[in-house]
Amino acid sequence: MGANPPNDANRTAAEQWKAGELGRPLPPDTHAVSFALPKWADVVDYEEKRPRVVERVRTGYPRFVFHPLVLELAARLAPGVACLPFPSELAAAWAAEFVRSAGHRAEVVRRAGWQGVATDAEGMNALKHFWQHTGLIVSSREAEDRLAGRGAAAESEEIRASLRGQLAGFYDCDPADVFLAPTGMAAIFEALRAVRARDPGRRTVQLGFPYVDTFKLQERLGNGGILLHQLEQLEVELRGWLERERLAGCFCEIPGNPLLGSANLRRISPILRRHGVPLIADDVVATPVNVDLSGHADLIATSLTKYIVGSAEAMGGAVICNPRSPLREELKGRLATGHEELLWGADARVLDRQARGFPERMARHNAAGLEIAQRLRAHPAIERVWYPKWEFSEAFEAVRKPGGGWGALITFLPRRAAERSPVIYDRLEFCKGPSLGTVFTLVCPFTLLAHYTELDWAEACGVPRNLIRISVGLEPVEEIWRRLERALAEPGG
Repeated sequence: MGANPPNDANRTAAEQWKAGELGRPLPPDTHAVSFALPKWADVVDYEEKRPRVVERVRTGYPRFVFHPLVLELAARLAPGVACLPFPSELAAAWAAEFVRSAGHRAEVVRRAGWQGVATDAEGMNALKHFWQHTGLIVSSREAEDRLAGRGAAAESEEIRASLRGQLAGFYDCDPADVFLAPTGMAAIFEALRAVRARDPGRRTVQLGFPYVDTFKLQERLGNGGILLHQLEQLEVELRGWLERERLAGCFCEIPGNPLLGSANLRRISPILRRHGVPLIADDVVATPVNVDLSGHADLIATSLTKYIVGSAEAMGGAVICNPRSPLREELKGRLATGHEELLWGADARVLDRQARGFPERMARHNAAGLEIAQRLRAHPAIERVWYPKWEFSEAFEAVRKPGGGWGALITFLPRRAAERSPVIYDRLEFCKGPSLGTVFTLVCPFTLLAHYTELDWAEACGVPRNLIRISVGLEPVEEIWRRLERALAEPGG
């Protein structure tokens, strides 16, 4: 797949929403990072671990679903034992310590230059949590190469250097300010390690309702997280916490996922800088095409898996050390200490290739996203639409670039949502599964997927359980809208 939308994008969008596609990879590729959940009941049964669905899922989002190649690699490392491979000795050592801290047996196992962690059946759950929360995973491409007896390609460092150069252009920084990671969560983990090393034992704060693993990472692998989910009260609440205790760092998403509101960094950043507290911003939904965080964030952690690759066939992440931050030298030194180049060369090659078309693709995503958001907002079947142009718009405008857009992620709640959301979701003729930023339109009932075991808590934070999130792709806008209208139509209408 090249920098333009892959040739099968329209076929994927047209066909993989059907019930018979349940569990199949999205896109239809060995290294796909999403999978088909065509019906609302499929999502529920997936979360309930019902065999009807689980047995159909062979690949999925790699931090949540272990790829068959990864499982084969694990089986070779420790035959007949619960095990996961890890991309380095250090990552394996951290994982083993995390499992032991949960009260289970764990040991690092090695074979032919690669390593993993073996545990018992009870410890496997903790090992899965480490894999999921930290994003320090072995990709399907790395597993494929390892199983074939291949090491990293000779040109891997050259490819990673090219990717760092492209990212430096997007963020207006030096390539040396870019630290690559195997996933977006691994980038956030690197940022967390840096601020914890700077202020050992101190807690961190999350501004705004968080992506699920970002906060769990702070709770389980940091020194504890403080959640301030009400954007309209952030300044008052943050000042209160800063008066009571010193904080190691402050995390936020611009905009948040799934409600697409943003913390007002123009007002928050000066407060944090007076107290010497680093701000780590996640721009994955907005992207560097649309926002400039360099006036406010000290570190930017991003996922390359989403819009930058676009094709949903590779994982990757990066931490950008903001050259305009007063904490730049200190944080960059912390990041460099212990940093490993764990982004596998074969994945970096895909990311580097796809990144070349990213700015042009993102402009098209912006245009399509705004058009669909406006039409949804005016549709009589819709109770509420969340989109950065309208959600805490002053905060988003404070960082939006001249000529930048509002992205292509939209969340909506139908009227009579408890009744209508499952019906509308089932009727949507789009790919349905986890992830976002794909060249094909991708839909999911985000709260069910991300917070199924804590739905009451999510609703208490203002996130309805029956909302639907749509990542608008690059199909013709009128075709996207026709499919939405068909799904939204009332029976007999």
